[in-house]
Amino acid sequence: MTGIPGCPIVDPNGVFGGLRGDPVHNLQGTGDNQTVTDIPRKSSQRTVRLASLPLGVAGRVAAGWGKRLAGHDAQDVHAELSARNAEHLFAVLGSLKGGAMKFGQTLSVFEAAIPDELAAPYREALTKLQSAAPPMAAPAVRRVLDEQLGTGWRRRFAEFSEEPAAAASIGQVHRAVWHDGRDVAVKIQYPGADEALRADLRQLQRFSWLFQTVIPGLEVKPLLAELRDRMVEELDYRGEADHQRQFATAFRGHPEIAIPAVVASAPKVMVSEWLSGTPLAQIIRSGSRAERDDIGRKLAEFHTSSPARARLLHADPHPGNFLRLDDGRLGVLDFGAAARQPGGAPRTLGLATRLAVENRSEELLELLRSEGFVRPTMQLRAEEVMAYLRPFADPVRTTTFHFTRAWMQSQAERIGFGSPDFRTARALNLPPSYLLIHRVSTGTFGVMCQLDATVPLRGIAERWQPGFAD
Repeated sequence: MTGIPGCPIVDPNGVFGGLRGDPVHNLQGTGDNQTVTDIPRKSSQRTVRLASLPLGVAGRVAAGWGKRLAGHDAQDVHAELSARNAEHLFAVLGSLKGGAMKFGQTLSVFEAAIPDELAAPYREALTKLQSAAPPMAAPAVRRVLDEQLGTGWRRRFAEFSEEPAAAASIGQVHRAVWHDGRDVAVKIQYPGADEALRADLRQLQRFSWLFQTVIPGLEVKPLLAELRDRMVEELDYRGEADHQRQFATAFRGHPEIAIPAVVASAPKVMVSEWLSGTPLAQIIRSGSRAERDDIGRKLAEFHTSSPARARLLHADPHPGNFLRLDDGRLGVLDFGAAARQPGGAPRTLGLATRLAVENRSEELLELLRSEGFVRPTMQLRAEEVMAYLRPFADPVRTTTFHFTRAWMQSQAERIGFGSPDFRTARALNLPPSYLLIHRVSTGTFGVMCQLDATVPLRGIAERWQPGFAD
């Protein structure tokens, strides 16, 4: 929650969040026997699978109407249709990996925003994409390691398991022991991942309307545009390794946050120290009240303090990238998506939040105009801007705030199409330099709502967010 702590400016031309990455080395298995040798590379191959999505939805809708005409209860038919659509949608996204899989993982962060009446069939399917996908076959694993680490790569390891510990969108992770005895995670990119990313994004743009059935109100095309801009840079693991080293240095010795050290890296393989712990998704499902609040506080501390500590922003805050270690620390994984913050978090965002909290509407509008947050040709009244932004400041208005799915859903509904707040939002503009900060803030809020955590966010913002308290 860097940026406006508790006050993400939601751009209706953007999306209700949107981040990406591979959940890695936090599972003990993949849960099935399906394997892949390569990601299907050709656009035509991948298009056939993606094209099955709208065709499948259309067929199920037609079948649903038939059942209703035959006298079946409309609510039961709708529930069955939603469940089968979710199952088909995420089965296709997961089997394709690449950009399709990453897009599904992106949606999973915002599960908390799905209305309750739709959440049941989608929640499990969305959550699966945070942590599992069909694994790469062992011969393909060995071939990538030969290419990236040299044919003598086995001498670098005391042990290496060819069974993946986790498999996700563009890479999978294997557990191993480095030659010096350290337990390590070996992240290996799928052959054909680069071609698959580009092919998927082209096709997903065509079918963007379909994903409105998953999270109503979500603006999908801008999300895909941001994925396109960000995902290509994640294909080179050397950049991710550099980010991870920077975070590890900044948080070395921290009593509550753990970043695994990088051991070795190549363009398509990265080796880092292994972290063991309880996946955040498990805490979301069955954690105690104390565990939820504790991990929510540490998540807020990590995201809000990172720009000051590391001069970077971890840009992939979905549950698959976090663990609760046995000693209680928050373990952070996957640094492929990160934003450089050389000057720390922007002071403007902290100041805007403070003005919203203090109901200083005229000053808030003046600040937003001066910093480019208001479109030049738009006429806005100060009270309209305050009415739109004030609810987003609720998490830092009091000492603690209870993040709930109901709160997230209310924000999504409040800015929905045709509402007064939607019209206000259309007059606002999110400058490019703030886009990723906004995504991280909103995405982190989504995770904390899934946790149902009570977090002392105001104190964290006062300490780490420039402009909020000084």
